[in-house]
Amino acid sequence: MTTLLLGFMTGAALIIAIGAQNAYVLRQGLRREHVGVVVAICALSDVVLIFAGVAGVGVVSALHPAVLDVMKYAGAAYLAWFGLRSLWSSRRASGLTASLPRGAGSVALTAVALTWLNPHVYLDTVLMLGSVANQQGDAGRWWFAAGSILASLVWFPTLGIGARALAPRLAHPRTWQILDVLVGVTMLVIAALLLFS
Repeated sequence: MTTLLLGFMTGAALIIAIGAQNAYVLRQGLRREHVGVVVAICALSDVVLIFAGVAGVGVVSALHPAVLDVMKYAGAAYLAWFGLRSLWSSRRASGLTASLPRGAGSVALTAVALTWLNPHVYLDTVLMLGSVANQQGDAGRWWFAAGSILASLVWFPTLGIGARALAPRLAHPRTWQILDVLVGVTMLVIAALLLFS
């Protein structure tokens, strides 16, 4: 149980950090638009990536650093595009119901891109969690993985549904402009940090 708790706490510390994925879940939760799809994609992606890290994919990435470079530049480009798009959206005031709804496919593709093109996701789930998990011994690594997965399965629904509960209070157009600016700046800062780290 100690290893399970260690996995949960380590996974939660990495997952809860503000980033592209969390910002998108929050935004979709506030919009009340395909929240279940976004939450499912983020949580299931974490499950796959954590299993990959525990199973040893982190070792492959360590042996071939060029893979990390490709992920780094592709992820930075996508995050910069997403940030600029958010800043562009902030020009117009729009409440929760003012903008046209997006289809589930478009929302899902954005969630997939923000998850799988984000190098921080690989660094956190595959390399970091994989490395710590593999230090727990043969049986312990899977308990650690289970704890990390549990953190993800708790966090994403909480963020999506929690944002949904706040939606009536955040329906003012000015709130959305501020949120778009914050998301845009956050994405651009993360992209810059990736490029210059």
